[in-house]
Amino acid sequence: MDFACPRTWAEALEVQAQEPDTVPICGGTDVMVDVNFDRRRPAALLDLTRVRDLQGWSHRDGRIVLGAGVTYARVIDELGDRLPGLAMAARTVGSPQIRNRGTVGGNLGAASPAGDSHPPLLATETVVVAESVRGARRIEIADFYTGVKRNALEPDELIREIEVEVAGGPQQFSKIGPRNAMVIAVAGFALALHPDVRRVGTGLGSASPTPRRAAEAEVFVAAEFDERGLWESRSELPESVAEEFGRRVGLATEPIDDVRGSAAYRKHAISVLARRALTWAWSDYRRHRL
Repeated sequence: MDFACPRTWAEALEVQAQEPDTVPICGGTDVMVDVNFDRRRPAALLDLTRVRDLQGWSHRDGRIVLGAGVTYARVIDELGDRLPGLAMAARTVGSPQIRNRGTVGGNLGAASPAGDSHPPLLATETVVVAESVRGARRIEIADFYTGVKRNALEPDELIREIEVEVAGGPQQFSKIGPRNAMVIAVAGFALALHPDVRRVGTGLGSASPTPRRAAEAEVFVAAEFDERGLWESRSELPESVAEEFGRRVGLATEPIDDVRGSAAYRKHAISVLARRALTWAWSDYRRHRL
């Protein structure tokens, strides 16, 4: 197996262009597991951990621009107030050692339906910026996932950065697994309230072949908030609205049976997570004038 360790972004793009079968790694927390268990034997690895251009974050037009190499630990420590949903998800990833190595960019590249960063990124209409020696392009997060562990990147492209909306309202993330830590999600759900544009964002994980939004449920609950004047009054959330929202999120799933859970359990679990997330986020909205 060949191994490349560029120090600049330009060098990394050149390597990927010359050898499109090369597998990029940043933290290696997904790729190296497959290599160590002999489930995958790439012809070459491209280690991006020394590319400094990928390791920073900045503000741009009301968004946080995350370099693909920013770790979960840094999201928690440095961005928890601006990207609370993503920080909540990051706290549930593996162990402290994995959170110190694993990156949001790597999680996107792996595109596992169970990846913890996908639901909060979907709920906030994130944009993924991919680049190759041919140039850069922006990919809406909903278009990024193309199949089980497949994404919209061309063979010569690498993820350069991820643009995430700064939270304009409360956000929530929760997942279910057989234990509280070091666990792959059996089902995961994220929700973001966007009071400035009167919208509710959702993201589902481990509930379909690819991470996805529950678009119809988003439209339903936003319309209920408008018709009942809840955005302005911040009145108590009717239980019937939360129940119906959860039911409609469940309808958006397309889960499978596997060793971690049955399809029926996943569908039920997602509905419960969605109802709870909406209730918690609305309680936050009522308490805080965000």
